[in-house]
Amino acid sequence: MTGNDTAADGATTDGATTEGVRIDTSKPHPARMYDWFLGGKDNYPVDEEMARQLLTIDARGRDMARVNRAFMHRATRWLGKAGVRQYLDIGTGIPTEPNLHQIAQQVAPESRIVYCDNDPIVLAHAEALLRSTPEGATAYIQADARDPQTILERAGDVLDFTRPIALSMLALLHFVDDEDGAYELVARLVERLAPGSYLVLSHVTGEFDPEGAAKARAMYQGRGLTLRPRTREELTRFFDGLELVEPGVTLTADWHPELGEPVPVTGDAPIPGYAGVARKP
Repeated sequence: MTGNDTAADGATTDGATTEGVRIDTSKPHPARMYDWFLGGKDNYPVDEEMARQLLTIDARGRDMARVNRAFMHRATRWLGKAGVRQYLDIGTGIPTEPNLHQIAQQVAPESRIVYCDNDPIVLAHAEALLRSTPEGATAYIQADARDPQTILERAGDVLDFTRPIALSMLALLHFVDDEDGAYELVARLVERLAPGSYLVLSHVTGEFDPEGAAKARAMYQGRGLTLRPRTREELTRFFDGLELVEPGVTLTADWHPELGEPVPVTGDAPIPGYAGVARKP
């Protein structure tokens, strides 16, 4: 399953076409900026321009992306060793190897993974997300994270919601404001998960540089985008009713570092992001 959407919602005359998919290049998109920070080539001048402007606020933007990516690898390894065999990854972004399904299927080849994103450029590269082991399965859903009903319905074609699933929303929720129902969105998704499932989150914070975070948020707003940095306490609220896995909500780089290679970063200051994994009882 790769999804049937062939055009971006609200596409303008400023755009590009990749493998039949219409991509709006009139404004930056977080998935493409993330790709640029990771050194990828699936982005456009408008994405690079804003990413470089963000680097004037915090020069460690590339480090943030790499630290977040490394957390995904470690968390997936931990989940696989804990017996998880199903994954729903919302806001997956542009494929960058190794992807979540590659890590999961290294641990357990029978693992089943559903990816979801709303950027049409991810759809254009969905084939890379679908290279499953023969024993397992992968699928891609083209949908907005704020449309949980569509995601859950289509994910049900591949995943068994009567059995545990790891729901990951990595570096995603800071693009959904409280007024847009961020907490309600997560609660609705978790509600559908079977006992023994897990919620995996990573999130940018402004606690270490409130002034810089305010500038970044204003930059996003000026381009019609949302950025909502949250405190550690605010991120922990997303896990209400769940059992946090040790060491709880920590700096992203500090979550089970023994499960992956260390990511070299510039300077000694913390990379401003938190992460956590919690089990549904």
